Amino acid sequence: MKLSVLDLNGAPTGEVALDDEHLIQDGRGTQALQEYVVTFQRNQRQGTRSAKTRAEVAGSGKKPWRQKGTGRARVGSVRSPIWRKGGVVFGPRPRDFSRRLPRQISSLAFRKAFSERIADNNVVVVDGLESLSHKTKDFLAVLGKWKIDGGRTLIVQDEVNRNLMLASRNVPTVEVITVDALNAYELLAFQRIVFTRKAFAAAVERLRKQP
Repeated sequence: MKLSVLDLNGAPTGEVALDDEHLIQDGRGTQALQEYVVTFQRNQRQGTRSAKTRAEVAGSGKKPWRQKGTGRARVGSVRSPIWRKGGVVFGPRPRDFSRRLPRQISSLAFRKAFSERIADNNVVVVDGLESLSHKTKDFLAVLGKWKIDGGRTLIVQDEVNRNLMLASRNVPTVEVITVDALNAYELLAFQRIVFTRKAFAAAVERLRKQP
């Protein structure tokens, strides 16, 4: 399979090749991709929710009134969970939601997500981003020439390009990352994936090295 490489004017300047053997063209990998997405979202949770128990809320430990003779229900503390401003029973406590997936499942999920993006024609390979100015207006003009005028777009670069970061940071539908940070979740979360030529080569090499 070959993909055209576009310059900043949207004109093709060459091609990049991708062997079909590195892509998944059947139903394999669907379960691995689902597990990867769930695990990725779990790992983003901070797990800092917390509610105070009766031992932690403010209040005296003194018995509000005597046990008998008042006609009221017996009570031992104003911090009781059944009282207003009392503690919480079985409330949320800080916990770690993260988990790790086997490397084979992560690799299969990445291959599956990459293959689906290629099959849906949602991958664009470009060249010449190093000469892009830092102005957002010029960046939006380039996106228009690439026929990317809507939806969330992920730009994958081989190394940090300061002008690209400055030009794209005010565009809410565009995110820029380096190829070493690319994962299966990012491939699914964005409608269009734009690779630089070197970043695409690095992603293909990553597919070659995967089991």
